[in-house]
Amino acid sequence: MPQAFAARPLPELPVAGTDLTYPVARIFCVGRNYAAHAAEMGNAVDRSEPFWFTKSPFGLLPSDAILPYPPGTDDLHHEVELVLALGQGGEVWAHGVGLDMTRRDLQARAKEARKPWDVSKDWEGSAVVAPLVQGAPAPDAELTLSVNGDLRQRAPISDMIHGIDALLAHLRTLYTPGPGDLILTGTPAGVGPVGPGDRLEGTLTDAPPVILRIA
Repeated sequence: MPQAFAARPLPELPVAGTDLTYPVARIFCVGRNYAAHAAEMGNAVDRSEPFWFTKSPFGLLPSDAILPYPPGTDDLHHEVELVLALGQGGEVWAHGVGLDMTRRDLQARAKEARKPWDVSKDWEGSAVVAPLVQGAPAPDAELTLSVNGDLRQRAPISDMIHGIDALLAHLRTLYTPGPGDLILTGTPAGVGPVGPGDRLEGTLTDAPPVILRIA
């Protein structure tokens, strides 16, 4: 049967050093995966298993983009994260650095009311990801996030409560991961508000930076 409307094409991320692109079908995110961040948010650290939430792939924004300040919030926060791009069999095919942008006031209200907080995490432009680098990240890779040149977040990925292998193993108990799946692996401590005019730059050792401007 004919479609009422043409299907949206999947968003794609460039793969650094190649002419390839990586089409993104799903975005899985890990919450509270750094102990210091869990503590700064007033949450207990759960070392038994990862805590997952998702974002629509249509919330994806490429690096070096301009993000209009989103509607419905007065408290937009940055969260820098290691991003994993999966391949056949759900193994790590590439990696990079990204931003999990969060409408923190909406999240706080939802938590207080014991309601889902999807709208605080999943909206147009809420996932900003730099060009990917093929292969897995180095075990000693470090994340940083600066706003207008001021360092706000910095931590090695080895600080993750649930490491890469543990995340992949747990995800396989819930889904069938494969090509097109991204994992945003959690953020270190130091999250905070940003506003119009701010320039964000997130880095990961040996990967292209993620850059975002807020309008």
